[in-house]
Amino acid sequence: MTLIKSISGIRGTIGGTSGENLTPLDITQFATAFSFWIKQKSGKQKPTIVIGRDARISGPMVKMILTATINGMGCNVIDIDMATTPTTEMAVIKHHADGGIIITASHNPKEWNALKLLNEKGEFLSDADGKELLKIINDQTVSYAGVDDLGKTIDDSDSLNYHIDKILALPLVDAEAIRKAGFKVAVDGINSIGGVAIPELLKRLGVSEITVVNANPDGNFSHNPEPLPANIQEIITLVKNNNIDVGIVVDPDVDRLAFICEDGSFFGEEYTLVTIADYILQYTKGDVVSNLSSSRALRVIAEKYGQKHFQSAVGEVNVTAMMKETNAVIGGEGNGGIIYPELHYGRDALVGVALFLTYLAKSGKKVSELRKSYPDFFISKNKVELTANTDLGKIFSRVKSNFPEGEFNEVDGLKVDLPEGWFHLRKSNTEPIIRIYAESSTIEKADKLANRVMAILKN
Repeated sequence: MTLIKSISGIRGTIGGTSGENLTPLDITQFATAFSFWIKQKSGKQKPTIVIGRDARISGPMVKMILTATINGMGCNVIDIDMATTPTTEMAVIKHHADGGIIITASHNPKEWNALKLLNEKGEFLSDADGKELLKIINDQTVSYAGVDDLGKTIDDSDSLNYHIDKILALPLVDAEAIRKAGFKVAVDGINSIGGVAIPELLKRLGVSEITVVNANPDGNFSHNPEPLPANIQEIITLVKNNNIDVGIVVDPDVDRLAFICEDGSFFGEEYTLVTIADYILQYTKGDVVSNLSSSRALRVIAEKYGQKHFQSAVGEVNVTAMMKETNAVIGGEGNGGIIYPELHYGRDALVGVALFLTYLAKSGKKVSELRKSYPDFFISKNKVELTANTDLGKIFSRVKSNFPEGEFNEVDGLKVDLPEGWFHLRKSNTEPIIRIYAESSTIEKADKLANRVMAILKN
């Protein structure tokens, strides 16, 4: 079974049996419930919902079903077509819409797709809102609109420009400094919208030498779409052998961001947020937030500027909630997700690129030199498949008994802080697995810690 319903939306593989895969019937049921919920929440007879999609092969089909269903519920649709996740979030703000749907399965392979749901602020639904929506899907009988009350669809092809305009207007983005630096930049577009959006942003920032690989947004991903070193050897080789200053790698919906150093080394997804926080805190004092699975390096940076570092449960909605609670000036997740509230509360690779290149230009350093200026922490990322009868409570108790010296945090799964590092166990919201992340001062130590934990789980 590959259909997963959660408070953040619905995700699954295309085709197959309804209720078990992401089929037209499942899409229709979810769109119906979301439209009904939006009408209730907004109090409007004819609310407006923004729809954007990444370049997945199934995207046009899913979009047509969504659009027709939402119109059939008496809601208007603003169709921005192929767009990044953060651009779709910004389009909700631009149009003062009542909600939004992003058609993307993020870093999952091309046979997957998903509906990610946004509220009227262009942010992912809260836990309470998500549970309310799931209840409607399971319990509610919904009436569709009559012929005189059907919604309309309006096309908007300018959302990317609006998004970039807002980025360029940020005080800490300096396009002139970037232009003067004369950077040579390479981009891996993973055959999705990143191959269009990131080069357009770079042009607007004044970068004149741009090389793009996997630029055609046809959804036939040229490699595993997760932006990890093993999957991006093409751009690593390109940067190393062609005197390129920096390589940029994104996932299919462009909310994750990673960099390649000029010598071909991997800058590290974890250090995307660390570097941008270092830049922001030089000019804007305030707290920072990351999730429980993110590197200790961010805490080091916060303390360097006399600021506090807070950790939330994993998930963008949890990070943004804590950012609002602590009035944080920068936050995100260790997978390269940057949340800069000066622009909006959403992971945004485009604003991350603009801030990173500004800092790089102002620092006068090479990318590898910038990376060496930060403390070294290494994360080992692993996973173990779960069975239907897995007792997580029993697993966590067993793990705690094996680490009596640890400090335990059970806000989201189990995180154990140790003198030599930390590890975090949590059940995935999108896959039947438990993730095991461990961090230490070397990758060997991190792997050793993770293997010790996995041995406990497997036993």
